[in-house]
Amino acid sequence: MFTSKKILPILFLAAGSFSIIPTSSCFASKFAAPQHDSKANTVVTINADQAHVQQTHIQQPQQASDQQTVSGRIQKILDDYNKKDTATAPVNPILPNNGLAGSYSILGSAVATPEQCVRYLLRENPKPEITVSPQELVSYYYQEGSKEGVRPDIAFAQAIVETGFFRYGGTVTPDQNNYCGLGTTNTVVKGAYFATPELGVRAHIQHLLAYASDMPPQAPIVDPRYSLVRSIYQQHTLTSWQDLNGRWAVPGDTYGQNILRIYNAILNS
Repeated sequence: MFTSKKILPILFLAAGSFSIIPTSSCFASKFAAPQHDSKANTVVTINADQAHVQQTHIQQPQQASDQQTVSGRIQKILDDYNKKDTATAPVNPILPNNGLAGSYSILGSAVATPEQCVRYLLRENPKPEITVSPQELVSYYYQEGSKEGVRPDIAFAQAIVETGFFRYGGTVTPDQNNYCGLGTTNTVVKGAYFATPELGVRAHIQHLLAYASDMPPQAPIVDPRYSLVRSIYQQHTLTSWQDLNGRWAVPGDTYGQNILRIYNAILNS
């Protein structure tokens, strides 16, 4: 269900949301883009040739050296953030931090395991509408998230929120491999298409990275809105999932909290 878009005193960048999940709050928040970027019936297709990447199968667990590289990248991102002069950040309204105590960083390593993510999804929806197995889809989140220093477990929780446990039912359809509503700004615009689930996950992780860091992605950019986010936020970055409230989702007063409720349910699965 979509709500009318609001023009707020900041620029809202991310894609629209259309999914309905079985939680107590029925996510009235829908995604908005900056006015100069919204184009009715805009369809963006990302394929493997454009990205200069090849689809891969589930990879083996990374070696210790890879883990050290990931840890160093995460630490550098966090160190750079702490050095920033926040006085130059875009002026944003104070957004409520409702419903869930505590704050979780967008950047970092996973706490929940891939098995917990798969188990929770299949418990809530035994037949998710995806073009690969749940295990393979989750593995892409852990591969891409670890590569970029983004929490893969909470990013997967966001995908559950966005797709309604991969039941869809809105403007985005399963064949788009679009797990975070990229490019969907209303009930007409379907948003981005990705040739493979791996590229769809990569775009999702890169879009989160665009908000959380000014460091470029390690992989070739497939997120069609990455440059837009970076051009507006520049040196300003978001820290927590609650910071996405009113930005990724509009009005989205409890958007980040809804993601974290799903994440906590994954941890307890």
